[in-house]
Amino acid sequence: MRRGRRLAVDVGDARIGVASCDPDGLLATPVETVPGRDVPAAHRRLAELVAEYEPLEVVVGLPRSLSGREGPAAARVRAFARKLAGTIAPVPVRLVDERMSTVTAAQSMRASGVSSKKGRSRIDQAAAVVILQSALETERVSGEPPGECVETAA
Repeated sequence: MRRGRRLAVDVGDARIGVASCDPDGLLATPVETVPGRDVPAAHRRLAELVAEYEPLEVVVGLPRSLSGREGPAAARVRAFARKLAGTIAPVPVRLVDERMSTVTAAQSMRASGVSSKKGRSRIDQAAAVVILQSALETERVSGEPPGECVETAA
């Protein structure tokens, strides 16, 4: 397992959940929810977080259908990730499968007594935590960085 902090991003239409982990990659924790409608402002805020946290990499959740196919949401996330990679270079951006991360996060939040209306922004952060924990576990088991590396937008 490579040593170093990572950031995870759960890209949604309205909000972007962000999570981080400790340098040993043991525990992912929520960071913040970035407004997502103004994409240039979102990229600026994510670049500020990258400068602050100095991560080894940024992991972006790629929404796929349960069958593994990619639809319009995945195409939007791929474009977002390419632009982000150009903004934060040389820090690498990796796309990882995020199937069910928001559902898992929402169930956990409900189980802990947080209403879905009050907890929307926290659900986005919790989804980023789920994405990051999954990526860390994948790397721990395989010994390889998770997902696929994103090439920067030209």
